[in-house]
Amino acid sequence: MPVNVYDFDNTILRGDSSARFFAFCLRRYPRMWTDIPAQAVNGLLFVLKLRPKLAFKQRMFGFLRKIGDVDDAVDAFWAENFSRVKPWYARTHRPDDVVISASPEFLIRPACEKLGIAHVLGSPVDRRTGRFSGPNCHGEEKVRRFREVFPEAKVEEFYSDSHSDDPLARLADVAWLVKGERLLPWNARYR
Repeated sequence: MPVNVYDFDNTILRGDSSARFFAFCLRRYPRMWTDIPAQAVNGLLFVLKLRPKLAFKQRMFGFLRKIGDVDDAVDAFWAENFSRVKPWYARTHRPDDVVISASPEFLIRPACEKLGIAHVLGSPVDRRTGRFSGPNCHGEEKVRRFREVFPEAKVEEFYSDSHSDDPLARLADVAWLVKGERLLPWNARYR
């Protein structure tokens, strides 16, 4: 079964959905402001490479405990941010497209469903606590997750904005590096 596979943030969506959702919730839920000093320390430790990415993200997503109805927040977020979907995606869309993202699956799934994307794999984050129930869906983990769900699938085309997705790009017949609205050949060595 041939499929096209896409990253989501900065690929289909202009910007990072997790960062934008955090900022959105910060505006909408003032009680989140009490956590800003701890979030700043969390970010500094990550930037200084003193905190691993998974620990950083899990601590960051701890803000979900302060917002009450997360599904309502996600719906409101996409009502305001769905227009950030890049127009080029409509030209490549197929019903069997697969999105694989490091962003929480609960966050990106509603936008993907609105785009007609049925296959969505994201980081497994509990929407009430921000805790991860598995690995961050990044790098080699994206390949593992893809093969777990689609063991026999052939990747015809792959799209991403980042070389952290080199492992998925190597699976594809053709890979595209997404820079804004431009689609550039990934890298000749993967062909």
